[in-house]
Amino acid sequence: MHSLHVDLGQRSYPIHIGTGILADPALFAPALSTGPVAIITDSNVAPLYLEALHKTLRKLEKDVLTITLSAGEASKSLANIQEITGRLLSAGYGRDCTLCALGGGVVGDITGFAAAVYQRGVACIQVPTTLLAMVDSSVGGKTGVNHPLGKNMIGAFYQPRAVIADTDTLDSLPDREFRSGLAEVIKYGLINDQGFFSWLEDHMDAVLAREADALAKVIQYSCKDKADIVARDELEGGLRAILNLGHTFGHAIEATTGYGQYLHGEAVAIGIVMAADLSRRLDLIRESEQNRIYALIKATGLPTLAPAFPIADYLAFMRVDKKAEGGRVRFILLRGIGSAVITGDVPPAAIAQTLQAFMEHEHA
Repeated sequence: MHSLHVDLGQRSYPIHIGTGILADPALFAPALSTGPVAIITDSNVAPLYLEALHKTLRKLEKDVLTITLSAGEASKSLANIQEITGRLLSAGYGRDCTLCALGGGVVGDITGFAAAVYQRGVACIQVPTTLLAMVDSSVGGKTGVNHPLGKNMIGAFYQPRAVIADTDTLDSLPDREFRSGLAEVIKYGLINDQGFFSWLEDHMDAVLAREADALAKVIQYSCKDKADIVARDELEGGLRAILNLGHTFGHAIEATTGYGQYLHGEAVAIGIVMAADLSRRLDLIRESEQNRIYALIKATGLPTLAPAFPIADYLAFMRVDKKAEGGRVRFILLRGIGSAVITGDVPPAAIAQTLQAFMEHEHA
């Protein structure tokens, strides 16, 4: 097992990464409140790992309630927040309860938000079971649900008590879900870690084969990079925004297609390719660097083209992105591999050219 520390003063917490650790009650015990536990999971994960987590919590003599949501991005809704909090109230759960998020990014985001708002805040433990959740969404305390007008528009910064990532759960992860997580992994190399990006170029075959050593390095390096950034800017006042590389385009793709056609990582992969193209159009990176980025995304099997919609539709969603300020869209762009910059000074014509260049009908 490998453990990291997210340094946030009184809100600091550990990230535990290892094989078989879902069965270790000693990792859960320090993060639990004194009262009962609610496991929130989804219809894909419940048949695989719910009983294992139940068993671990029973060893700690905890009463356990299970809430199972439908799998998929559409479950990140205010209606499901009502469902979760209603179940907790009906069960008599008070402020001494703990919510455990067992699943991928959707489950982690909605559970974290439920923990933030239920009785003005209860304990939360993140137990990610997808690569994307392990390397990104379970770490850092961003929680929330979607609105028809934008992704993650309703939420809160709310840190978990612990992140417990059992890499054995990746064995059952469908190939499409696994590849989706790699978009966030590549992002860390691009924004902050040129050496890690080069390592990914050299070892992507081993990563795709899910070789244990390669997976361990991917998860540890990604979590370390994110933990370091979160510790320096917990509430995204500045630096932390670079973690959104590719997300302005990606969130617009998800919103335009109605949340479900693309997995989050797939939309982010297209967004990264677009952000690299926009960076090159603005003379921030060289064409050779753009080509390396494109080649690595392609090597993972992730998509690189957005669905064909009017450019105005994409721009409308970008204007309500959380990073927009004063009606201007802010982009995370690249000044080279390993260095990101936040800018709101992007000519609209350049944005439109990038969107046009990477829409499916342009390459039919």
